[in-house]
Parts: sequence; C-alpha cells; structure tokens
Amino acid sequence: MIVYKFGGASVKNADAVKNATKIIGQNKNEPLIVVVSAMGKTTNALERITELFFQGNLAGANESLDELKQYHLELAYGLFPKKSHIIFNAIERSFYNLYYYLQQPPGRNYNYEYDRVVSAGEMISSIIVSEYLEEQEIHNRWYNAKDLIITDTNYRDANVDWLKTEKSVRSKIIPYFKKNNQIPNPVVVTQGFLGGTTQGFITTLGREGSDYTAAILGYTLRAREVVIWKDVAGLLNADPKILPNTVLLKNISYQEAIELAYFGATIIHPKTLKPLLKRSIPLKVKSFYNSEQEGSIINRDYINDNSHPSYIFKTNQMLLSIFPKDFSFIAEHNLSRIFSEFARLGIKINLMQNSALSFSVCFDHDKIKTPALLKDLEKIYHLKYNDNLDLITIRHYEKANLDEILQNKEILLEQKSRTTLQWVVKNPIKN
Repeated sequence: MIVYKFGGASVKNADAVKNATKIIGQNKNEPLIVVVSAMGKTTNALERITELFFQGNLAGANESLDELKQYHLELAYGLFPKKSHIIFNAIERSFYNLYYYLQQPPGRNYNYEYDRVVSAGEMISSIIVSEYLEEQEIHNRWYNAKDLIITDTNYRDANVDWLKTEKSVRSKIIPYFKKNNQIPNPVVVTQGFLGGTTQGFITTLGREGSDYTAAILGYTLRAREVVIWKDVAGLLNADPKILPNTVLLKNISYQEAIELAYFGATIIHPKTLKPLLKRSIPLKVKSFYNSEQEGSIINRDYINDNSHPSYIFKTNQMLLSIFPKDFSFIAEHNLSRIFSEFARLGIKINLMQNSALSFSVCFDHDKIKTPALLKDLEKIYHLKYNDNLDLITIRHYEKANLDEILQNKEILLEQKSRTTLQWVVKNPIKN
C-alpha cells in the first residue's frame, strides 16, 4: 500500500489535475491512498473570507466566495466535457452551503468558524479529483477525512486521537481494498488537512497539514511508503525563490528532516515525520513535473545529513522581549506563566533566549493570536517588540557562506549550537 499526497500547486488547474491523474494511473497492482489539498491558493482565499465574515463585511465575503466558485467551475469545465456532469451540481451545492453558512452571525470562537469555512477547499478539491479519476476509468472510493481522522476540539491545530483514528481508518479503508482486490489499482481519495471530533465537528490539523494527513494514513495502514508530490525536484537545501543555487538533498534521515521541519522548512509539515519514523515508513518527495526522477527520500540513513548546509527563511516574525514589573527574575515561576500563555493561545515559539531580567521569544505574527497574547502578558510584564522581521536558520552552518546571507541585514538576536545557527534580522527599509 502506498500513500500519495498532492498539494495545492499540483491540482491548481485542469492541466495539473490531468497530470496528477496520470501519476495516479501509473501505480499498478498496489492499493493507493490519494490525499488532496485545496486547489491553488484556495486556502488563502477562504482564510480571507473568514476574516471578512468576522469583520461583518458580508458583501466582501460573498464577492470573494463568488470568485472562488467561478475558479472551481472554470477548472471543472477544463476536465469534464459534458456540462451535465454531476460535478457541477456538487460544486454549486458546496458553495451554496458555504454561502448560506456565512449569512449567519459568527460565533465567538474564531478557530471553530475558521475550520468550518476553510475546510471547504479540501472537500471541493477532493470531490473534483475523485470524479475525474472515475471519468478516466480509475475506480476509486471517496472518503470524508472527518470520519477517518479523529481529533480533539483544538480547532485550527487539532490533536489526533491515535487509537480512535487507527481503528476508524482500518475499519473503513481495509475492507474496501479487500472487496476490490481484483481491481489492478484500487484507489481511495480523501482530503488533507482535515479531521473530525467524535461529535462530528470538522477540525483542521494546522496550516499546510496535508503532509501530516498522509503520514497519519501511512502510519495507521502500515503503508510501504508515503510520497509527497511537489513543484520542486525534491528536498532542496534552501528555497530556490530566495537562494538560486540550491542543492538537492537526495537522502537524509528522519531526525535531520524533523529538525529542518521544526525550524520551519516549508517542504514538509513539522508533524509529518514522527509517525513515519515510528514504523520506519520511507517518505519520498518527488516532482509532479518530472515523475520519473528519483527526487528525495527520508529514512533511517543518516550518512549524508551534514553533506550540505540547509537554509530556512521564515518571514512575518515578531521578536518579543518580556521584563518582570516587580523585583522577580526570569526564572521558573515567570517562565511557567509565560509558556502557559503561549500554549493557551496555540502560539509556537520559533526561538527563545533569556537573561536574569528578560525573556525574548521569536514567533509567527498572527492577526488574531498576537494581539491577544500581548494583551494578556502586558498585565503582568513590561513588553518590547519588533515585528515584520525574518528568522534565518542554517543547519550545518560551518559549510555555509554566512556573509552572503547577512548582506544588508541588521541582526537583532543570534543563537548558535553545534549544528544550528539562527538569526532574527531586520531587513533594510526600501525607498
């Protein structure tokens, strides 16, 4: 059994869906799970619609929703020659349900509403892919991820209940494959990024969580391998949009990949590797443009981990320095209180550094979570902060050209270990 994950770029238009279908069709005589992300930039658009919904800007939300519906209809027109195909009713119905939902006043829990709205992207995308596979005579079964991956109610970053999820996945998918074992390549299609509570409420697994979905399904079904299809040749040692002379990392260990993901490498979701490591399931990263190329593989082989430096750039960072208002020091009591605020709001700390009298943290700036954090902390502490910063992380920095990376940047904070160097930097103001 194999798990394939197709990201938004790999299903962004009709030609991309046709290419993904070709890749799926090349799998022979082995059950296949296909995990599909929202198409193109749909998630970004739905996040914006959620913001407009909460701001009470119903006209703006509806206008954006109409544009998104038209995008999906146009994509479907490029796949299904008969305008009477059921997919068009399915798309219309999905957007009508979303439109109807947005007419109601939003609840108080932003994260709950976010999951209800943003999850529509994966739902619609997976239905289109499933129907097009049938059109191409690739028999498949569509599953709602809400019924497969069971989570808690930590909306926008739900935690998986592994025992319930394994029971649910195996009880639903394995009987389907056994029943259809005469089909040359039986296929299951489901959504990335999504889960559901035992009460039936939809949840999301964290931004870019489709990789994690593939790993969850790979783990629970004891897959032979998991393959993530990307618009790059494989795992690169840097973002080619930032550093042009990148190197393909052909083989790295789970541990190295986990470190890269933890520090913010966008090629893999941070939670993806642990389930695969647990059962020694290889993870391949391949190009959907050149499916015949080997790409990269992540497994237990660590011999090449330090062959090249890896560069990770995180933008939209905030550097927050926290100072006690009383005569106390930054010790266990204050650290515990500060960490609890970050945990309560679901804010991940990307870098931290403390002295006797201050504690500095770098984290992703979030329009909703950051103001709430500052409001709570300033009741007890003095705060100083800078926003619109970059966090640069270099693994195996002893082999890197540091001067080139730091050109025209002001370092606000530096942290170094044996293998990893991090800077929080301020970029020059452009005229």
